[in-house]
Amino acid sequence: MKTKTFIMFVGPSVFLMFLFIAAPLVSVFLQSFQVTQGVFEEVIETKCTPGFPAQICTEEASVRRVLDDDGNPVSQTSWVGLDTYRTVLDPDAVSAAFDEGGSGWSQLMTIDFYKALRFTLTFTLITLPLVIGTGLAIALAVNRCVESLKGPVIFVSLLPFIITPVIGALSIRWLFIGDGIMTALLENWTGQDIAMFAQGWTIELLMLFYRVWHVAPFAFVIFYAALQTVNQDTLESAIIDGASRWQRLKYVVIPHLMPLIIFVALIHLMDCYRVFEEIIGFSSQAHVISLQWLTFDYLTPDDSGNRAISRAAANSMLTMIGIVILLIPLLRRTYRDHKNSSH
Repeated sequence: MKTKTFIMFVGPSVFLMFLFIAAPLVSVFLQSFQVTQGVFEEVIETKCTPGFPAQICTEEASVRRVLDDDGNPVSQTSWVGLDTYRTVLDPDAVSAAFDEGGSGWSQLMTIDFYKALRFTLTFTLITLPLVIGTGLAIALAVNRCVESLKGPVIFVSLLPFIITPVIGALSIRWLFIGDGIMTALLENWTGQDIAMFAQGWTIELLMLFYRVWHVAPFAFVIFYAALQTVNQDTLESAIIDGASRWQRLKYVVIPHLMPLIIFVALIHLMDCYRVFEEIIGFSSQAHVISLQWLTFDYLTPDDSGNRAISRAAANSMLTMIGIVILLIPLLRRTYRDHKNSSH
């Protein structure tokens, strides 16, 4: 391929990636080291009473926002280095939690970042094997299904993945909140009052269930397509040699699917570590928060209309670092397999 032709094909993609990925990433990185604050000034106001026969005047000092010539609030940006990261990570509070007299883990969970990090890691690492296992189980079941039922079974299996994430989360919430259908059934079955949204651990269970229910069809589609390419001669040889169904799965099918298992794991880790829809859909902010929701909370204007942009940027960078750390083992495995296959 000629260089000019290559540039014509690749150039637009590289430009868009720089414009919408690289440039915003650099901007967020720089903002994490800066603090933007409004400029205020002290104003002395004279107030007089309409008293008779003489007025009484007093001077009162007040602070107000400085406005420019167009009436817009004036802000100033200052370079603060790692101070924003110290504010988010709060190392002094972490040290106090584990010093003598501190309550340790329970006190650590009162700090927003570590509370969000704990849930994000738990949510990601628990749902990962469940999504892969459920998707593989459905793919194996559909692959052995009779031809006349495969179409309807595939259609039903894909429905959870088609639903918009927030709508799906709201649907699960409505089933269990208050007098929802599932809550009523459980109360009739157990004879006890059930409040699934009164404590954090039950909300987390519902979130885990929803994520697996919503994402497992994606893994199913990938694995089902790969099952169609399994070497049938190898499977028949394994059957002739007396290999059980489990042995054929372990030594023939799974090694064949391993590159795609790693691919699904990579996609799931990147997506799940940025969990946000479940927090909004289940309205769990009082009990459970995630790193992505914490960034959203920093960007929400406070009562005075200010946004903690620097803390949101720092939290975003820490979230990205966490994703990279989780992906390193899988990327090393992928690189090692590619290197071995090329020799």
